[in-house]
Amino acid sequence: MTELKNDRFLRALRRQPVDRTPIWMMRQAGRYLPEYRATRKQAGSFLDLCKNAELACEVTMQPLRRYPMDAAILFSDILTVPDALGLGLYFEEGEGPKFRKTVRSEADLAGLNSITAEDDLGYVMNAVSTIRQELNGMVPLIGFSGSPWTLATYMVEGGASKDFANVKGMAYDKPELMHGLLSLLADAVADYLSAQIRAGAQAVQIFDTWGGSLSAGGYKEFSLKYMQRIISRLQSDAQTQDVPVIVFTKGGGQWLNAIAGCGAQGVGIDWTTDINAARSQIGDRVCLQGNMDPTMLFASPARIREEVAAILAGFGHGSGHVFNLGHGITPGVNPDHVTAFVEAVVELSPQYHQSS
Repeated sequence: MTELKNDRFLRALRRQPVDRTPIWMMRQAGRYLPEYRATRKQAGSFLDLCKNAELACEVTMQPLRRYPMDAAILFSDILTVPDALGLGLYFEEGEGPKFRKTVRSEADLAGLNSITAEDDLGYVMNAVSTIRQELNGMVPLIGFSGSPWTLATYMVEGGASKDFANVKGMAYDKPELMHGLLSLLADAVADYLSAQIRAGAQAVQIFDTWGGSLSAGGYKEFSLKYMQRIISRLQSDAQTQDVPVIVFTKGGGQWLNAIAGCGAQGVGIDWTTDINAARSQIGDRVCLQGNMDPTMLFASPARIREEVAAILAGFGHGSGHVFNLGHGITPGVNPDHVTAFVEAVVELSPQYHQSS
């Protein structure tokens, strides 16, 4: 494989010295870019875009042509695994993802497909290898998956949910059924991430988007435990054990100590957590990733720069920080405001990495 020209992101994840704070954005390939919207129109649908390796590669590369990002992230969707399991993923315009089938009984669980990542999600591995080749060592490539709990919320609810009544009801009233589903998903996700790494991913992120919907006890039982299982699987395999893992639980700031102990090299924090407090609590154990409020990108470039400066100062001197938003970028953001955001990190962060 081609040698990396920019390994700032991987070095920060391992808390090794860097010349400046690395930056990438969740959903950096997305609807805020006019070139993305044009490519998606060309593909015909979101799923067709995900399943076309060349077009998935194209949209992955688009933000890198505009901005000096320190990592690329695979263009795909967190719901590819449930789709392969046979639930029939589709997208309603303006309503988000939905499934034709749900998992709410033992019979539903037993009826799921048995899958192998390379075979049943081969289009994702094709995209990974195509992107890795196109990057040619420019920056590292991040692979990803949804967490078992987050995938389960969609599989039980049949789509997005505001109150998670069905999935949380199952967790609390039928814990054996829920643990059966989460165990199946943990093994599927571990296989999926392993396959992405073999195809060329140089770091992986587990998106635990809905972990924060759980109680403290529920989070450890139904979410964190299964992410830990995935990480243990990756770290026990010689082919994958050296690849850094980031865990991002939206709304998980109150469980930072527990998350820092799950085995991941990086912990993503959202904008509701103070980065100085997070570093004081766990920053000597893991790399922190985050955490500007995505809606700050609707403010003026001068205000964006102020916020970047405040977050950098909050983390302070030394490595172990990957700058990111506290969640995915909002579709209506002006791309020029992203320029201001990225330039602020590039220009203001070196002072925090000068050796004394």
